[in-house]
Amino acid sequence: MPNAHELARGHKRLLPLIEFALKEGWEVTRTAGGHLRFFKAGLAPIFTSSTPSDHRSASNAHARLRRAQRQADTSHDTGRHEAPHG
Repeated sequence: MPNAHELARGHKRLLPLIEFALKEGWEVTRTAGGHLRFFKAGLAPIFTSSTPSDHRSASNAHARLRRAQRQADTSHDTGRHEAPHG
């Protein structure tokens, strides 16, 4: 499995994103077209450009990873019950 530096391929803005994803249990690979694919069992894969021209793209991808994880945690939490209204 490639490490974070190999996946970033010299793009300094991507390195923190990849390191975050790996630390949180995401699998990070490159597609045939060179994009980054973030995969975690039970969640939809998240794709992002490997050469972001927009300075916000790495931050946006980071937010998508956090949001997907948060939604998965909420949907798997069977102990939470909402009180009936009225």
